[in-house]
Amino acid sequence: MVTKGTAAKKAAPRKTAAKAAPRKAAAASARSKAKSEASSGQPGKVGPVRRTFAPWNDPAAKPFILYENITKRFGDFVAVDDLTLGIYEREFFSLLGPSGCGKTTLLRMLAGFETPTEGRILLDGQDISTVPPYRRPVNMMFQSYALFPHMSVADNIAFGLKQDKMPKGEIADRVDEMLKLVKLEPFKTRKPHQLSGGQRQRVALARSIAKRPKVLLLDEPLGALDKKLREQTQFELTDLQQQLGLTFLIVTHDQEEAMTVSDRIAVMNQGNIIQVSTPAEMYEYPNSRYVADFIGDINLIEGTIASVSRGKVTVETADAGKLVVNQDLKADKGQKAWIAIRPEKVRIALKKPAARTDNVMSGEVWDIGYLGDVSTYHVKLPAGSTVKALQTNATRLIERPITWEDQAWLSFSPDGAVVLLS
Repeated sequence: MVTKGTAAKKAAPRKTAAKAAPRKAAAASARSKAKSEASSGQPGKVGPVRRTFAPWNDPAAKPFILYENITKRFGDFVAVDDLTLGIYEREFFSLLGPSGCGKTTLLRMLAGFETPTEGRILLDGQDISTVPPYRRPVNMMFQSYALFPHMSVADNIAFGLKQDKMPKGEIADRVDEMLKLVKLEPFKTRKPHQLSGGQRQRVALARSIAKRPKVLLLDEPLGALDKKLREQTQFELTDLQQQLGLTFLIVTHDQEEAMTVSDRIAVMNQGNIIQVSTPAEMYEYPNSRYVADFIGDINLIEGTIASVSRGKVTVETADAGKLVVNQDLKADKGQKAWIAIRPEKVRIALKKPAARTDNVMSGEVWDIGYLGDVSTYHVKLPAGSTVKALQTNATRLIERPITWEDQAWLSFSPDGAVVLLS
């Protein structure tokens, strides 16, 4: 059957495509050399990349942070289940998943606020599992920012430096450096209540990096900001991370945020990692229905394997007959499978496509969502399932718009979908 994504998920793919574009000329022609970790076996050279950075593809490279066979229990509840994960130096890494999946527990164990029940955590080759939080070269930025309301911006930034008994002259220089970095020099004497939400967020960020930690941990750092400010701050955060050359580990349940800022993403569920890959790889080649449905909006068409031959998979479906996907896949005839196709890769028209003979289906337009830049069409197939198609509103006026109760034709390229076995 075909599953529906939420309204929140609709925005992620199209915004990501624009926002994941390289920010600098050096990265403008860069392409990821990463091989996809998805079970589909598809090449990982997909989508734009933020920068030329992929140490995970180098067999000689060692992770800067290593969670090794980590388990964390709270009584009978297993929050993290025998998990192993490597994060590389200078990487911007995101832990993404629903509430209760274990992502914040992983962050807190690295910070030293929780102790692993089993396993160990290595930072730059050193086991820090039993090192107290104040001895670890990491800082954590909380969603609430936790600024001191009675202190000025400058004093908030200087607090950790004073605790480390840094000389006053060096503290003043470091605070000025941080204020310049986050563009808050005119506000150094203000109190937190005199600042906007975005400014408070930058004060908290400046305080977190003032001590120059090896790793910065961010727990839902943009959750308190409104949508437009959050989008703007995402890019500021990635620029700052590259400028400082630090390793950032961020926890979020916002898929768009993770897709925008990350070099790699780990999707978690029930204390386990389901997939680790670059944003583009995860979006284009999810390794399961869970990841496909969690990242962006998706159509999942259920069927059985009809044939597998020379990089081409044919799936027999009750909803749309035989559908063809270009993919290297090991599967048996008759095995249950799902075709995953993103709405923006589904073409919709009032006339049957003359140039295409495969992957064509028709149905009745059941619902329409107009979002300004795009329109989403829900088309009910004869068997009763619904397929979503996304169409860009490239012009203001069209001669014959597709509307409710129209009979519409849907089609997609064999290269636009992926076959999933789980």
